[in-house]
Amino acid sequence: MDLFEEELKDILWVEKQLTKAIPKMIKAADSQELKDALENHLSETEEQESRLEQVFEKCDIKLQAKKCEAMEGLIEEASEVMEEYSQGPLRDAGMIIGAQKIEHYEIAAYGSLCTLADLLNLNEVKDLLASNLEEEKNADETLTEIAQTVNVQANENSEESEEVESEESDDDKNQLI
Repeated sequence: MDLFEEELKDILWVEKQLTKAIPKMIKAADSQELKDALENHLSETEEQESRLEQVFEKCDIKLQAKKCEAMEGLIEEASEVMEEYSQGPLRDAGMIIGAQKIEHYEIAAYGSLCTLADLLNLNEVKDLLASNLEEEKNADETLTEIAQTVNVQANENSEESEEVESEESDDDKNQLI
């Protein structure tokens, strides 16, 4: 039960941080499809936090979040992508990668919590956690679908940039001759 409680505090911190981070990602996204997916997941994240509060209550655990160093790093990494790349498909592709890393962390956390809840015979709690787990899996699948389009666009833009740079380089050489 102690491990279950510690992991609950961890994932509560995660969800609270994501309700702050996702709006920044929405603002930074170029693709409307990505913006829509992030907006949808923000609503889900708020509901997930509410479910976690119910879990704390049902387990008679003091509602308290515990800082998750791993998630802090993943959020920081996603922020760096938003700062490093200018708006467009390449930034969106990088943001999707960061978002999927976050989703995979959450999938692992909720999967483990479901297993622990099952072992502790906390069936109602397990159902609440399983709802969060399913939403995280669906968000990951949605991001994968969006990436198929965004990645192609990012690659095409990258190839166009390389062609322009190559042409500019040729022009520089001709001026020297």
